Amino acid sequence: MIAVFRKEIASFFSSPVGYLVTGSFLVLTGLFLFVFKGPFNLLDYGFADLSLFFLLAPWAFLLLIPALSMRAVSEERKLGTLELLLSKPLSLPGLLLGKFLGVFVLVFLSVVPTLLYVYTVYQLGMEPGNLDMGLVWGSYLGLFLLMAAYTAMGLFASSLTDNQIVAFLLGLLLCFGAYIGFESLAGLFADGGSALWVADLGMKAHYENISQGVLDSRDMVYFLSLTAFFLWLTAIRINRLRQ
Repeated sequence: MIAVFRKEIASFFSSPVGYLVTGSFLVLTGLFLFVFKGPFNLLDYGFADLSLFFLLAPWAFLLLIPALSMRAVSEERKLGTLELLLSKPLSLPGLLLGKFLGVFVLVFLSVVPTLLYVYTVYQLGMEPGNLDMGLVWGSYLGLFLLMAAYTAMGLFASSLTDNQIVAFLLGLLLCFGAYIGFESLAGLFADGGSALWVADLGMKAHYENISQGVLDSRDMVYFLSLTAFFLWLTAIRINRLRQ
């Protein structure tokens, strides 16, 4: 697993992809939060909190995480190295976990510089330090759980094809559907209870609960289960390719 993880990290930083994706996330969020006029501009918001960043980040990652994960399995299939990896004394869970962590850590590294946003908003209040740090750290936890689920979906999409562009589009559709699709479907139900039940099947409802400082174990179990489910589907897919 460690060898696969190191290989993934090295491959990202030996090409412009890792730097491009990380830089794109920081540039996009920075422009929307501090430069562009609109609903996400922190300077026009009038409140010293980071809720707008945590509303924006899932949409940015809808594009960036499938772009990072699209090559994880599809490139191995295209180059014919997947069979070589599977023939080595490396377990399938170890292979998947190494690739999963490789993508996740790179996304994690792109989030670390956003701590500068925390410091900026911390200083911008009417009184410096007037920022609910418990809510901020809870929101970061929700974002990391969301990132893990997106990454697992991206890996599964990458295992379905040897074409990276197709893998990106499939990953984008999966992540988009899981994040916002169920909330959209809930709008079709006239009954409030049914609509709420359908909306709770999607990631957006659980992510927003955590981002509001509500650390419910059910939300955490939801994200961890969703991540494990798509990693399991990826393992089944790779097993079929091996046979």
